[in-house]
Amino acid sequence: MSTLEWIAQAALLLLLALAVPFAWRLERQISALRREGAALEAGAAGIAAASEAAEGTLARLRATAEQAGRNVAERVAVAEPLREDLRFLTERAEQLADRLDGLVRQARPASTFDMAVENTAPPSGPSPRSEAERELLRALRGGR
Repeated sequence: MSTLEWIAQAALLLLLALAVPFAWRLERQISALRREGAALEAGAAGIAAASEAAEGTLARLRATAEQAGRNVAERVAVAEPLREDLRFLTERAEQLADRLDGLVRQARPASTFDMAVENTAPPSGPSPRSEAERELLRALRGGR
């Protein structure tokens, strides 16, 4: 072999010696990427499972909300006639209370105090009422 061949082989050997550490480092990085890729795939599978569970839960929640809405609508439908009955009874009770008040006032002997109250009472109401009567009427009207 000639000197030129020896120099070329030495240069080739030197280049191979320099390439081996780079190849070794590249191999380590590729295996690290493969490990991280597996972890990434596992994470993606976990996210997919969690989103499926969330979709199932959301569907059950919607069904529950719809059922609750139907239950409320049924209860409102049942309560509406009762509300109308109570309104009628309240109005009727107010009328009876007014009639009873009028009858009691007619049956009670007129005193000078009653006359003074009637003269000072504002003309807007049908007849003056005691504080207890006013509270009772307020309670009956407030119950609507």
